[in-house]
Amino acid sequence: MCRSTIGLMLTLALSILVAPRAAHAQPPGKGVRVGVLVPLAPGLPVHQAFTQRLQALGYVEGQNLALEVRAAEGQFERLPGLAAELVRLHVDVIVASGPEATLRAARDATATLPIVMIARDYDPIARGYVAGLARPGGNITGMVQQRLELTAKQLELLKEAFPTVTRVAVFWDEASADQRTAVEAAARSVGVELQAVELRQPPDEFENAFAAAVQGQVEALIVLASPIFWQQHEHILDLVTKSRLPAMFGDAGLARAGGLMAYDVNNIELWRHAADYVDKILKGAKPADLPVEQPTKFEFVINLKTAKALGLTIPPHLLVLADEVIQ
Repeated sequence: MCRSTIGLMLTLALSILVAPRAAHAQPPGKGVRVGVLVPLAPGLPVHQAFTQRLQALGYVEGQNLALEVRAAEGQFERLPGLAAELVRLHVDVIVASGPEATLRAARDATATLPIVMIARDYDPIARGYVAGLARPGGNITGMVQQRLELTAKQLELLKEAFPTVTRVAVFWDEASADQRTAVEAAARSVGVELQAVELRQPPDEFENAFAAAVQGQVEALIVLASPIFWQQHEHILDLVTKSRLPAMFGDAGLARAGGLMAYDVNNIELWRHAADYVDKILKGAKPADLPVEQPTKFEFVINLKTAKALGLTIPPHLLVLADEVIQ
């Protein structure tokens, strides 16, 4: 056998041995494993949107896609262990959605696996997760959902719906503390007085918080967005209904579940776009080179059924502005 042929065979053998085995080099026809880390139980609509978008991109669960979902069920202290479990399962990419605790757990579990973040209510640049929006660097990219920027709009819409309101209670918790700061700043320009009321765990304490707001003679409520508030949304909605006060929510899901109004990011679109990030990474793109994006679609939801039950009238022009009116 000639020397050139032997050299070629050795080169091919070495290339096979050292070829990267990461799934991001694999086409959709080969099996990939995607990890999803969330602070609560995975929401059905967003989970469906994510899997449907992946399917449209060629990844079918049970065929060439294994989807590993790990949910902390509201117990944030479980997140580090769940993230470590995903790493042990040798997932090819991790989607980390929710407050900073979710991304921190994923980042601490791996410095090499690609992470697609859906960051909510914190600045991943200021806190050192990415170097910048255009070129994040490292192994993390994704989307930044700054609900802080929505709180002023929530208060403005509430005031527009009920112009005579001058005193508003804002319900917040540890996860939504930055939102509380933002809405307090907006209150000055809108011309309302805020009474900040912290909803603390356990949920039995919620009754005391609502009683404090009623005693403070507030005329309306704002319930900021928090994973814990969604987890306890039935309890919170029951208390809001009993208060018979008009309420604005920072989570559109609560308006659909029976709350009066909400102004929020379109979370369905966020999760669909997260699937696009996953696809690009699985096809060879590096997280360091994929720009971090911010949401461009928002939704204003009015539950007219709730308004009628509470004897409240929503101005017609707001009904026209709403993206969704629940009859």
